[in-house]
Amino acid sequence: MEKIILIIEDDARSLKLFRDLLQVEGHVTLEANDGKQGFEIAREKKPDLILMGIHLPGMDGLETSQILKADAMTKDIPIVALTSYAMKGDEERICEAGCDGYITKPIDTREFLKKITEYLSRYKFSRK
Repeated sequence: MEKIILIIEDDARSLKLFRDLLQVEGHVTLEANDGKQGFEIAREKKPDLILMGIHLPGMDGLETSQILKADAMTKDIPIVALTSYAMKGDEERICEAGCDGYITKPIDTREFLKKITEYLSRYKFSRK
C-alpha cells in the first residue's frame, strides 16, 4: 500500500538513494534538506513516516524531532532517525528526542526496506 514518507536529509546522495528505494516500493516521497523545512512540510502534508538525518544544518535532527513531537499536528507521526554514528548512548539520545527508532548509515538496501515496512506497520498514523 502506498505511503507518504518525508525524508529530511542534507546529503544529496543519501537523499537520492532513500528516495529511489522508497519509490521503487511504491511509496510517495517528500523531501527537505533541513529541520525547519521538514517541520513545515510535515505540518502541511502529514506524512505516514518521517526519515530524518541527525546532523542537519540549522536545527539538527534531534531538535527537530522534539519540535515535531511537541506540535499537536505532527506529534503522532513516527520518526526514524538516519545516523552514521551508532555510538554508545546514541539510541537513548535518539529515543529521548522523540524518535521512534533509528537506522544506521551506510544502509543495506534490503534491510532498509524491511525496517521501513516494519515501522509503517507498527505505527499507523492517520492523516485526518
